[in-house]
Amino acid sequence: MAPFDLAVGSRRVLTPEGERDAVVLVRAGRILDVVAPAALPAGSSFLDCGTRVVMPGVVDSHVHVNEPGRTEWEGFASATRAAAAGGVTTLVDMPLNSIPVTTSRAALDVKRAAAAGQCHVDVGFWGGVVPGNAAELGPLLEAGVAGAKAFLIHSGIDDFPASTEADLRAAMPRLAAGGGVLLAHAEMACVEAPPPGDPARHASWLASRPRAWENEAIALLLRLAAEYRCRVHVVHLSSSEALPALAAARAAGVPVTVETCPHYLVFDAEAVPDGRTEFKCAPPIREAENRERLWQGLEAGTIDMVVSDHSPCTPELKPPGDFMTAWGGVASVQLALPVAWTEARRRGLPLARLVEWMCAAPARLAGLGRRKGRLEKGYDADLVVFDPDAAFVVDKARLRHRHAATPYLGRTLHGVVHATFVRGHAAFGPGAAATPRGQLLRAEAP
Repeated sequence: MAPFDLAVGSRRVLTPEGERDAVVLVRAGRILDVVAPAALPAGSSFLDCGTRVVMPGVVDSHVHVNEPGRTEWEGFASATRAAAAGGVTTLVDMPLNSIPVTTSRAALDVKRAAAAGQCHVDVGFWGGVVPGNAAELGPLLEAGVAGAKAFLIHSGIDDFPASTEADLRAAMPRLAAGGGVLLAHAEMACVEAPPPGDPARHASWLASRPRAWENEAIALLLRLAAEYRCRVHVVHLSSSEALPALAAARAAGVPVTVETCPHYLVFDAEAVPDGRTEFKCAPPIREAENRERLWQGLEAGTIDMVVSDHSPCTPELKPPGDFMTAWGGVASVQLALPVAWTEARRRGLPLARLVEWMCAAPARLAGLGRRKGRLEKGYDADLVVFDPDAAFVVDKARLRHRHAATPYLGRTLHGVVHATFVRGHAAFGPGAAATPRGQLLRAEAP
């Protein structure tokens, strides 16, 4: 057997072939092999995790790091520390809310320079689509982004304006030619929302962003994807009413993928307390019956993946009591895995389903599917030691985000991350290095 740098074993190693008693052998940051314990040479030492699960690192393809420019909201150092503590070994940063927004090759260079030397996990980047920047998309793809994100409604910041149908028509051929994907925040104000109600009530915010806004935006994206044969990815789906159209488009061969987020799979609008603006996000958390249909879409394969949409801000931007003016975003990169697992476990779903939804599928979307998201020979040695049966209560002392505001505070979750390895290096848990060792990634050619 070839020499190895690290060996991590468990009676429960989650491989593509299923859960088994195995040891993951690591050399030079890659998985050398996954073998039965009996195959180890006599006297070999390895980290024996017992009955704790050894699983691939989570790939969170939807994270707002906000650096440079709004680093007081989060930042690469704090976001990646939190990610490692939550079993995330790779995150992909969204093109906003940094300053400058990542809508050009020059802006991407600025962001990569800001991230250099700060990251505790590996980090990739998305580009952005805004009116007038179609010529920048080819250079962004060449520089290593896997695709670019557009908003079909105001993004929340004026330096990332919404794209019209004409803007999408200008962007999609460029993205398709370069093998990229168009990510889209799918809301458009196609029908009039009711007059604002009591701003202290989540119901007022929910009424202001009706499902029809999502449904119509997704219908437009599907038409354009079929016309241009450009891959389209719908981010943070919240309207279950769009699922039949998405399933039909996929059956017809339209190149579309879909994500949702833990907060849409766990919370329901009826139970959001008055004034608790940490629950505000866009699209909004919808009703309990909608949540159940999202789970059905996930289990059926219409929804491909679960990602955090970690979108933090300073506490001043989340004033309690006013859902209409508070910043819309949920801080959750450290908690996404246990939140999703807690709900999946309650529904009797195996952890292997979560590995597909939170590790393998986001890796493929981000152009990292040949090196991330699987415990397989030749892949990066991104490992998480996870106790799926242990429970904990979310408190501020546990959180490594820059700000502790999150709707999960006080919630009991199942699934404790004991250790996280990024390319064989301990990023969280015993022996974790204080020095950041994350790499800045480039997407692979499709």
